[in-house]
Amino acid sequence: MFAIVRTGGKQYRVAAGDKIVVEKLDGDAGATVTLGDVLLAGDGANLQSVDGLTVSAEIVAQGRGDKVIVFKKRRRHNYRRRNGHRQYHTVLKITAIGDHKAENKAAPAAAEA
Repeated sequence: MFAIVRTGGKQYRVAAGDKIVVEKLDGDAGATVTLGDVLLAGDGANLQSVDGLTVSAEIVAQGRGDKVIVFKKRRRHNYRRRNGHRQYHTVLKITAIGDHKAENKAAPAAAEA
């Protein structure tokens, strides 16, 4: 089961158990968030209705991205400005899409052994 969710002005394709990096969301590590803006959901080629469908996720970490250097220059005017920026982001682990929970992929391998 997969879903397309929109958060922070971007769209992400997620499935149960995936980890994604999104724009900063409020909350501490270990907290649960609900992504309600689901654009599309389905299983393979079969699509589902997204009315009232939500995606549950757990916050794994809060962090900052790599530094981006902003350099401005105007020729022949002795004008140079250098500035750096690090964007805040949140790492999410998708726990459930609607009522479909994440299956533990290591458990079946242990059962076979």
